[in-house]
Amino acid sequence: MKRIVALALVLMMVLALAACGQSAKPAEAPAPAEEAAPAEEAAPAEEAAPAAKVGQTVLKCAFNQTITNPEAQTLLKISDDLYDATEGRYSLEVYPDASLGDQAQTLENVMIGALDMSLVGNAIIEPYASDFAIIATPYVYDDIDHQERVFESGDPALEALYATTEEHGFVVLCTYSLGARNLYTRDGPVTTPEELKGLKIRVIGSDTCINMMNNMGGVGQGMPQGDVYSAIQTKVLDGAENNIITYVDLVQYEVAPYYNYTGHLLLPDELVISKQVLDKMSEEDQAALRKVCEESMPFCYDLCEELRSDYQAKAEEKGVTFSEADIPAFQALCQDQINEVAARTEITQGMYDLIVSLRGE
Repeated sequence: MKRIVALALVLMMVLALAACGQSAKPAEAPAPAEEAAPAEEAAPAEEAAPAAKVGQTVLKCAFNQTITNPEAQTLLKISDDLYDATEGRYSLEVYPDASLGDQAQTLENVMIGALDMSLVGNAIIEPYASDFAIIATPYVYDDIDHQERVFESGDPALEALYATTEEHGFVVLCTYSLGARNLYTRDGPVTTPEELKGLKIRVIGSDTCINMMNNMGGVGQGMPQGDVYSAIQTKVLDGAENNIITYVDLVQYEVAPYYNYTGHLLLPDELVISKQVLDKMSEEDQAALRKVCEESMPFCYDLCEELRSDYQAKAEEKGVTFSEADIPAFQALCQDQINEVAARTEITQGMYDLIVSLRGE
C-alpha cells in the first residue's frame, strides 16, 4: 500500500510540473507591442518615394535632397522608363532626404554592394577617382548649355574618365547639374575679388573647391551642408556658395540674403550603380539601364532650367538681393587652377580638350 501511495504522489508531482511548464510559456513570450514601440520609433526613417511602376527587382537609390528636387524627379522618370525597357524586370526605389545616409556614406555602400545606386556630387567621387576634378574645375564651362553638350556627347574621353571608377566598385551611368553655383553672403553684396577678400565661405570639402575659393579671394571652408545655416547665423561663416535651387530649398536666404551671380562652378552630380549589382544584370538589361539614364540627362537639364527662374522669383519674394558679379575678374584668378588640373594626366587632358572643342556651338 505504501508503494502505491508513493507512486501516486510521484505521478501527481510530474503532472504538476508539466502544468507549471505550460503556464510558464507566456512569460517567455516577447513584450507587448506598446512596450516595443519606442525602440521602433527610435530607428531611422527609411521612406522611399512611391513609384508608379514596380519591377520584379527593385533597385534602391539614395538621394540627399527632397523628392521635389528636379534630380529626384528625374530618378522617378528613370524608374518608369527602366520598367518599360526591361518589360517589368527592373525599377528604382528612390530614398530622398539622406534617409540612407549622407552622400559619402551612400557611395561607400554602393562600392561594397550594400546599396544598389546613389546620386552623389562630383566632389564625393574625387577621392577615389581624382581625374574627375577636371569636370568640376571653376570656370571650365562657358555656361550650363556648354556643360550639357559635354555630358551628352558620349565622347571616348568621357568614357575613359567614367571607366576610372570601376576598380573602386562603382559605375557612373550619367551626369546632371542643377545649375551654376554662386556666392551668397550675410552682410552685403560681393561682386569683386576685392570684396570677397578674407571672407570665410563654405564650399564642398574637396581640394578642388577649397583651392577655387582661395584663388577667387575668399577663404574656403569645407563643411557638411547640414551645418551651414547655423554657421552663417552665428558668424562662423560669412557666406556659402550653391545653385539657386538648393539655396532656396534649404532656406539659407534667411541667414545669407545677398545672392551674387559669380557663376564660378557648374558642379556635376553623378548617378552611380554598384558594379556588383550591374554585373548581375543581363547584357540586355544593362544596355536598357544605360540607355534610359543617357536619355534622362536632357530631361533633367530642361527641368532645372524651368525651375531656376521660379526659384529666383521665390527668393525675391523673401527679400533676397541679387547682384551681378565681375565674372572675368574671378575667372582670371582661376585660370592657373584650370591649367594645372587639365595637365595632370592623359585622361584630364583629354577631357579638357573635349570641353574646349564644344565651346560656342
